[in-house]
Amino acid sequence: MRKPLAKDVLKQLAEQHGVCVRPLALRRTDTTTGLTEVIEVPCGATLAAKCKPCAERGRRLRIQQIREGWHLADEPTVHPDKPGEDVLALVRVRAHLEFEREAIHYQPMTPDERAAQVAEIDAAIAELDEALGETSLRGHLTPKDRDERPRRKRSTRRRQDTPDLPRLPVDPRTVGRAYSGRAGKTYRPSMLITLTLGSHGPVHSHLRRGAYVAPCECGQRHGPHDDVLGAPVDPASYDYRRAALDAIHFARVLDRWWQNVRRAAGWNVQYAGAVELQRRLAPHAHFAIRGTLPRRLLKQIAAATYHQVWWPRFDELVYSVEKPPVWDVDRQAYVDPKTREPLLTWGEALDALEDPDSRPTYVARLGRIDARGIEQGTKDAERSIRYVTKYVTKDLTDQAKPRSDVQKAHFDRLHAELSVLPCSPTCANWLLYGVQPDGVKAGLTPGRCAGKVHQRSTLGFTGRRVLVSRQWSGKTLADHRADNRAWVRAILAGGMADTEKHDQADDDADGSKRYRFELARPEDPDVPPLEHRLLRAISARIRWRTDLDAARLRTAAVAPATAAPLSPAA
Repeated sequence: MRKPLAKDVLKQLAEQHGVCVRPLALRRTDTTTGLTEVIEVPCGATLAAKCKPCAERGRRLRIQQIREGWHLADEPTVHPDKPGEDVLALVRVRAHLEFEREAIHYQPMTPDERAAQVAEIDAAIAELDEALGETSLRGHLTPKDRDERPRRKRSTRRRQDTPDLPRLPVDPRTVGRAYSGRAGKTYRPSMLITLTLGSHGPVHSHLRRGAYVAPCECGQRHGPHDDVLGAPVDPASYDYRRAALDAIHFARVLDRWWQNVRRAAGWNVQYAGAVELQRRLAPHAHFAIRGTLPRRLLKQIAAATYHQVWWPRFDELVYSVEKPPVWDVDRQAYVDPKTREPLLTWGEALDALEDPDSRPTYVARLGRIDARGIEQGTKDAERSIRYVTKYVTKDLTDQAKPRSDVQKAHFDRLHAELSVLPCSPTCANWLLYGVQPDGVKAGLTPGRCAGKVHQRSTLGFTGRRVLVSRQWSGKTLADHRADNRAWVRAILAGGMADTEKHDQADDDADGSKRYRFELARPEDPDVPPLEHRLLRAISARIRWRTDLDAARLRTAAVAPATAAPLSPAA
């Protein structure tokens, strides 16, 4: 039993050489020659638990993206290509269909005839949207779902219990200010900030100020690896409900934060960062900001940032998980198990909030903010980039896994609170509070909602883990991958001169309409076993790395070193 398993050794060797451990087999058919072959592509997993090489490759790509966009001196302008005549023709037809669909509602006809014509036009619109999706357009021309219900309006007036913020016209610039120092040196500093939620109660903590370790709330001095760190000092008084609600709506609070930052700063502030869990199991975010802002202004913005939740009241449970409301087939609604009276519908529950004196059900706010300046090209800058991306390859709760009974009890108590709170208007947990969810249907089980909020791997946070603004580097991850591939091809070719010609030749040969791809089944006779494919991929990676190192040495000996990405994710 002490002998290593052959499959584990193969997986370990693949991870050492950066080979995907679960590649996808695709069948590629050349529509010009009719040649069919099986090729392999990496799975592209972002979590190390699924595929460590792919996750690490994605992390290095994020590091490169943050590094290239953090201290830009020029605006990352991107000029989109003009649409072709074929795209304009499709959009023109789409406009006519939308006009005809609206005109049907004003023509005299029976309801059945109107419904039939609307369905016919909707089918034509869906077919045309599919054709538009195959063009070079980016994004969607119209929303995916057509919701014809009247939209409820809420007041945009700021709350009286929050400080006012300066509201300046947002300048389109994204580059921060440059400062002139002595001897004509120019400094273009940026910032690293950390956003945290407010306190939900005192927790055991390790506070170190130099060589001095400050005492915890409990009066003791804990070590950095104490088994009680992050757990509440008094679990009975810890506000688990507010901790759970803050985690659920933390992503919305971050959106409000960046809106307020840009309005108060007066320019289009760009950011790149990631969300992690603290030891107390509350989400917090680290962001790299291009340019600098006064710390006093940042603290003022943090104090004035909030998100109001306009949902029906869910202060107290009306029903238990063991005895929830039941589905009535005749009424197509959930009813009380004793009185058989139907529960409030979602629309009726929202109508109660139309009262001018009504208050939001919950208000989520930010807590503390830490900000410090970062100079370009310093060790502190590189250290900060790796600090931001330290946990992006792990699940949200991996770095905060409980180790002791006290920490496990804290984890389970927070997860139990999340399991009965509503996560969205369609959440099944609304039945526990006497309200039917939006779009109610049979088969809903309160306490077992499938939303990510209620999972142990997220603990309430369901937003994007990595947040990068659109004008950060002027490139997408696909653009950064293409830059890395172009650099590798140039090094192998012996120089950078023929890179553009090589890329153009590849684009002409591998056009998007020439090849047709489909997933190959593992039982297909031309698909070798996974172990054989991994062995070949490991050998190919070793040979490729050897050729690349030899080419770099030849290029460095013939010409000056070629400027290359610091961490190419090739």
